Amino acid sequence: MGRILKYVLYAFGALVLLLIIGAVTMMFLFDPNDYRDTISETVYDATGRELVIEGDLDVSIFPWLAIDIGRTRLGNAEGFGDEPFLEFETARLSVRLLPLIFGGDISVGTAELDALSVNLEVRGDGRSNWQDLAEAGGEDVAVDEAPADAGAQSEGGTIDIAGLSLSNASIRYANAQLGDTVAIDALSLSTGRVTAGEPIDFDGGFNFSAEPAGVSGDVAIESRIHFLPEEATIRLEGLEIAGNAVGVAEAPVTLAFEAPTITLQTESRQADIGAISLSVMNVDIEADVEPFSYADSPTPNAVIRIDAFSPRTLMQSLAIDAPATADPDAFGKLMLDARLAMTDSAIRLSDVELVFDDTTFRGQLVVPRSADGTFQLDLAGDSIDATRYMAPADAEAAPAASGDAVPVEIPVDLIRALNARGNLTLDEAGLGKMTFTDLALGVNAGNGRVRFHPITAAFFDGRYVGDTRIDASGSQAVMTVDERIENVSLAPLAKAMFERENVTGLINGRFQLSGRGNDMGAIQRTLSGNMSFVLSDGAFEGTDVWYELRKARARFKQEQPPEPTLPARTRFSEVSATGQVTNGVMQNNDFKALLPFMELTGRGSVNFVEATVDYSMSGRVLDKPELIDNATPEEIADLTQVVIPLKIEGPLASPSIGVDIQKIIEDRVKEEIEDEIKDRLKDLFRRD
Repeated sequence: MGRILKYVLYAFGALVLLLIIGAVTMMFLFDPNDYRDTISETVYDATGRELVIEGDLDVSIFPWLAIDIGRTRLGNAEGFGDEPFLEFETARLSVRLLPLIFGGDISVGTAELDALSVNLEVRGDGRSNWQDLAEAGGEDVAVDEAPADAGAQSEGGTIDIAGLSLSNASIRYANAQLGDTVAIDALSLSTGRVTAGEPIDFDGGFNFSAEPAGVSGDVAIESRIHFLPEEATIRLEGLEIAGNAVGVAEAPVTLAFEAPTITLQTESRQADIGAISLSVMNVDIEADVEPFSYADSPTPNAVIRIDAFSPRTLMQSLAIDAPATADPDAFGKLMLDARLAMTDSAIRLSDVELVFDDTTFRGQLVVPRSADGTFQLDLAGDSIDATRYMAPADAEAAPAASGDAVPVEIPVDLIRALNARGNLTLDEAGLGKMTFTDLALGVNAGNGRVRFHPITAAFFDGRYVGDTRIDASGSQAVMTVDERIENVSLAPLAKAMFERENVTGLINGRFQLSGRGNDMGAIQRTLSGNMSFVLSDGAFEGTDVWYELRKARARFKQEQPPEPTLPARTRFSEVSATGQVTNGVMQNNDFKALLPFMELTGRGSVNFVEATVDYSMSGRVLDKPELIDNATPEEIADLTQVVIPLKIEGPLASPSIGVDIQKIIEDRVKEEIEDEIKDRLKDLFRRD
């Protein structure tokens, strides 16, 4: 046995000596630089491009079979200029020789590539400078056709790579069709040991810039990857991506992404991402993603949470003017919890809990994945104070005082782009001193048109029902409203809207109007349509028309005025009017009011642009007024014989109501003159 071992050792030593002698001989007799032209010609025949190796080609054999390549460049495609398509400074690859010879094991040193530069271009005609390489390469080998253990274990041996190193690389992409240029610089990537069944640590990073967007920044990445061929699995552990960008917002934008474990099943094409977190511009997002197929178009499901952040601060960071609001803390909080389900056509959010400032909405949302898709919502909220989001009081007062009030614009661009359908409800909403309950709003938008219908709400013991449409498909928007108010209490309505406590009763009305323009000022100036209203069972506080009539008569008769009944009040059983609106002015010719002592009829106008009212009406005292106990027979006799003129004029919020004394005097003088003429004519006829 010892003799056999001795002969084996002799043979092994002789073989090693032979290899050493062969390697030394090859090093002296073989110069790889002699084959530069052959290599270049082979590349040219295969690609049609010139390969120039400017640096030296070095080959070493023992104990590593290694090749070092100096500065090398590959020419660009025809029609793309003289700049190289690809170039690098140095490249190195080495394999340990003896394990390869005796055991079939492949032991590779660190594969290095330094200063790689790649120039990618797309011309105006759509052709790229890599298209010819793809065409010359023939059919691609499908990923599924590669053996499951490729790169991990060779037949009869193992593969062990000390590491991979890419340093100081750059990639430039220019698209002449879009006018965009993206550059990646200082690109580096390095790995730890690469061997079958063992995890591979890797890290890298790069700088980037994009023009004409003017965006630049940097990205760093690190993780550990497991290749498990026998399980057809790739697993990433501890994936961390961090970056910064300048030019996206006024302040630098930071991004951080973390995923503890991502598993890919290559045979079944299943991905298990699990819990992930993303932080961008101080907005923190967490998600727990359910396993899904990454074949074709992935459609993952997940539970997501967006922690509370300030939309106002985010808008400021993005150089977006945050709206000036009465409450400076408005737009200060937004957070979201939801279950996300992705389909080929849309992203569906169910079990939504959306907190906006002090309001909580629950329901579902559907966000389309295509430009022509429909946004859908079905949300129910608890309460909101809309006054918080109105313009500050000082901002409203200053333009009004100077006469330069800025009209509210119609968001025509938003309406033209909007494709939405849904319903929104609120338990309660405050607007100034008005409180609405049980609000419901339906939305249907598309093709440059939006309809809000139905719109319903309860307020001041009554109800509002509305139907509002905006057509922004033309150069000017057209707004159409059909609104009804039913049995609304006048007293709190007048106090809330006009801060007046001068009317009580109920109001019913309908308003069918339309206007044209891209702001509310233009809409008001072109407002046309029909209006009608009925006031019932109420009173005008602060004015006693019956007393004013008696006082006017006493003044005319030069008598002592009667004592007023306090508080001053004029009751009515019904006040009604219908009107035609033209260019923002309503003309009413059938005004009618039924008072306990009088019936009023008249005509007038309401100017919605200037917010003024101008009415002239006449009243005839009833033969048996309800207030007869407060009047003498002489007063009743005199007042029932004349038509009483009344005048209502002034600001719409607080008009003045009074008896037109001048008209009474003119009519009375006219009657007396007519009576005098009649008497003289009678005397004249008697003489004849």
